[in-house]
Amino acid sequence: MKRLPQALADHLATGETTLCRAWRVTCRDGFRLGFTEHDQKLTFDGTVFEPGTGFAATEASVASGRAAPGTEVRGGFSSEAITEVDLAAGRYDGARVELFLVNWQAADEQHALMSVQEIGEVSRAGPGFSAELRSFAHRLQQPEGRIYNRRCDADLADNRCRVNMGAANRRVTGVVAEVLAADRLTVSGLPDLADGHFRLGHLRFDDGVLSGRRLAIEESGAGTGGLVTLRLWLPLEARPAEGDAVTLTVGCDKSFATCREKFGNQLNFRGFPHMPGSDFAYSYVSGDSTHDGGVLYR
Repeated sequence: MKRLPQALADHLATGETTLCRAWRVTCRDGFRLGFTEHDQKLTFDGTVFEPGTGFAATEASVASGRAAPGTEVRGGFSSEAITEVDLAAGRYDGARVELFLVNWQAADEQHALMSVQEIGEVSRAGPGFSAELRSFAHRLQQPEGRIYNRRCDADLADNRCRVNMGAANRRVTGVVAEVLAADRLTVSGLPDLADGHFRLGHLRFDDGVLSGRRLAIEESGAGTGGLVTLRLWLPLEARPAEGDAVTLTVGCDKSFATCREKFGNQLNFRGFPHMPGSDFAYSYVSGDSTHDGGVLYR
């Protein structure tokens, strides 16, 4: 049972209250912001809670047991608080959100932490956004540990994969030559590369309006004179300028064949390529198959 500070409890007991809600958002990089639905700035618990942000919460749902309750907050973009660029870049993904009940006439002494949640799915519409707030109980629904899978579950070049990205044109730099569409552009200044060299890889902008953004590549096509055409999984947030510097990295489809033939890294493959599939598990003994418990692949 939650116990309120005595001063706040006494205020509630009067029946004539001056209450509001306040939220403190702490990003994973330590960046912190405070918001309140009150029309004046509030300061307590070492944080300044700003008004006028359009921050508002929807109805919350609560269930008994271990179900993960959730709610939603809505707000508007502003240069002083949450910007569209930061939100699109994922700066607030998984951020910690603390909800306070506050007597705005005596905020420093009369406030209570009501819940702690984290930001889940974020969606945008026009000049505003809405963010799902998830209870920490939702983590109990997430898979833990490794899962048996034919494909690799490591990230390319991480400590488990160990592929050397500095070899064989696996990471190269160039410049934007032309923007063909919201999800298609050409990059010049590259070595002559085969068709599909950057398929499932990444494009990072090193300067310009999208500096620091890293986008996934769906397909890449080779051209003449070091020109490569890229198709992205998602459209660009803004239009880059011709000449903006970019870095391209190759990708991996997580298959054993690609690991062996493209990267020569089969000893570090983190999948289970020889695990029998459902078609084998559900099959039956016939004259064309052997079910003796022996090795399936050599």
